[in-house]
Amino acid sequence: MANENFYLTTTLPYVNASPHIGFALEITEADVIARYQRLLGNHVFFNTGTDEHGQKIYQKAISQEIEPQAYCDDWAAQFADLKQQLNLSYDNFIRTTDPHHQTAAQHFWEKSLANGDIYQAQYEIKYCVGCELEKTEKELENGKCPLHPDQELELREEENYFFKFSKYQQPLLKFYRNNPEFVKPAGKMKEVIAFVEQGLKDFSISRLKTKMPWGIPVPNDSNQVMYVWFDALINYISTLGWPDKDSQYDQYWPGIQLAGKDNLRQQAAMWQAMLMSVKLPNSKKILINGFINVDGQKMSKSLGNVISPQEMVARYGIDGTRYLLISLGSFNEDTDVSWRKFDERYTADLANGLGNLCSRVAKMAANENLTYTTKKIKMSSLLKQHLDSYDLSAGLKEIINFISLADGFLSKQQPWKKQGQEKNEILTTVIDKIHEIAFDLQPFMPSTAAKIQAHFQDQIQPLTPMFPRLI
Repeated sequence: MANENFYLTTTLPYVNASPHIGFALEITEADVIARYQRLLGNHVFFNTGTDEHGQKIYQKAISQEIEPQAYCDDWAAQFADLKQQLNLSYDNFIRTTDPHHQTAAQHFWEKSLANGDIYQAQYEIKYCVGCELEKTEKELENGKCPLHPDQELELREEENYFFKFSKYQQPLLKFYRNNPEFVKPAGKMKEVIAFVEQGLKDFSISRLKTKMPWGIPVPNDSNQVMYVWFDALINYISTLGWPDKDSQYDQYWPGIQLAGKDNLRQQAAMWQAMLMSVKLPNSKKILINGFINVDGQKMSKSLGNVISPQEMVARYGIDGTRYLLISLGSFNEDTDVSWRKFDERYTADLANGLGNLCSRVAKMAANENLTYTTKKIKMSSLLKQHLDSYDLSAGLKEIINFISLADGFLSKQQPWKKQGQEKNEILTTVIDKIHEIAFDLQPFMPSTAAKIQAHFQDQIQPLTPMFPRLI
């Protein structure tokens, strides 16, 4: 189905820490999906960016004695740098401090207010600044947020604006029933249904400006700013130009959203209710990743075990890093990584696998002065099936299997023992398979795929190892 419009977006990472491999996985997954859709001939709009308002940002900026906007500018640049570091193909990088986004968020507020879904009330809760979310007693462990156990909960009492989340319990459940695969994986779909079934509480969507001034001003109330989640979620449509007429919103919304499991409720329930409130179409699908642990422990600055994408690229190269990230498993439960595991997979699958296959065949072809004319190739049907269902890591496993089959063919045919036409025919058959592998690799490892395609045509020369062995 070519020539269709396809929209996907990552979450917007909060600019209070450097990019880590959790977000690197998310944005690389999105890039693989976007590149695949373009291969199909579709028109893709791929969005990412940074979330820049809220209590955490304000406190960080104040502690460093700089203006919040200057603080955000410095951190946003680090996330923008990922485009080159991971060879990403996104179409827009939105910041929630962008003027158009702020205008769109205020317009969204006004529409929800006009539809009777925003009201003022007294606000008294336990609040986790780390999550920027209210916490109920049953969500706590030993009185602490399980995601931020080193942070004290804040007790908040003030008058704020509230969103009528409770009003949308039944509409959300009906939407889930009509779209049983709305959230992937299936376990997270069950989780969000259970969350909504137990009853929804209206949530505060503003903060007193005297206490927390860093946010988008509430329309017609100079004393309040928008709650960071209400503001940030709207980026998924403001990035498309909503609410302007003749904007890309009309072409591309609704779309696919990628997120970590700590964003499940916000993406699959809160945002969907907000869309219902202003009479806009719901998202098409929410793809949820598990957490990445390191050597059995949660990534933490205090433990010194945070792995950055920059470190991975320095060790494995850009495409090596992309491969290792996707191979972790896409839209699954939690996974555990270590440098040892990364080294082993890189060596087995890339240095000794794909890289060794290409180097061996190129050397034999060069010794025979073999020339090769590229043939028309289609993507493997098995791979396409996986990518159509967003099983990216399963698709990558298919490609590794194709590499193993090509190696097996070489071992069986033993062209190094053959001469003349017979040898050339065997090599040509293997080069056919290498081109098929390269075609399938395009969404995952675009530079590697292009290098293989360019090298194995016309007069083939010896090939410098594409994946140097680790020292």
